[in-house]
Amino acid sequence: MVKEYVTVQKQTDKEIFIKKSRFISYVAPVSTETEAFDFINQIKERHSDATHNVFAFRVGLKSDFKRQSDDGEPSGTAGKPVLDVIENQGIRNVAVVVTRYFGGIKLGAGGLVRAYSHSAKEGIEKAKIVKRTLYQEYEIEIEYPQLGKLQNEIDERDDWFLRDIEYKENVRLVIAVPEGQDYLINYVENLTSGSGRYLLKGLIYL
Repeated sequence: MVKEYVTVQKQTDKEIFIKKSRFISYVAPVSTETEAFDFINQIKERHSDATHNVFAFRVGLKSDFKRQSDDGEPSGTAGKPVLDVIENQGIRNVAVVVTRYFGGIKLGAGGLVRAYSHSAKEGIEKAKIVKRTLYQEYEIEIEYPQLGKLQNEIDERDDWFLRDIEYKENVRLVIAVPEGQDYLINYVENLTSGSGRYLLKGLIYL
């Protein structure tokens, strides 16, 4: 699997006006083509009265699946500029919809390219570009007297994340560490003299 990739942190929207036309860019992190189209259709339904609902998305880590639509704007002046913004910033797993309400002044082909590019950039900037790194999630079970030392170790490391903790007969923790790192298991074995239990739950991007 890809060890890291760049995407957006959150779903957001940003409104701007260019020569009396109203542009609203909607940006969302997505993982699949289905999620992308669900988001796009949601925005289209919300703005069914808009002049255009232009979109572009890019999903996949090893593969690279992308789509774009001018939605009635002259060919190549809307969807492609939005997709170009996504690709030029190296962003994956993202969908962008730029809704336009025509303000009465024609922008021309060059003006449309600049307007849709600018709107997409503004939306992506507001959604915040972040790097996602591949982590391994482990389920760890230890005895209560061992908990304090393990929690201190987690607090001192900036690449370990406590994802969950459950207090039963023993303490069960879910901890994420960078993919390929074995130090957590070695630490637990040393801490518990081999009595601690651990299970690799899977891989996750954080």
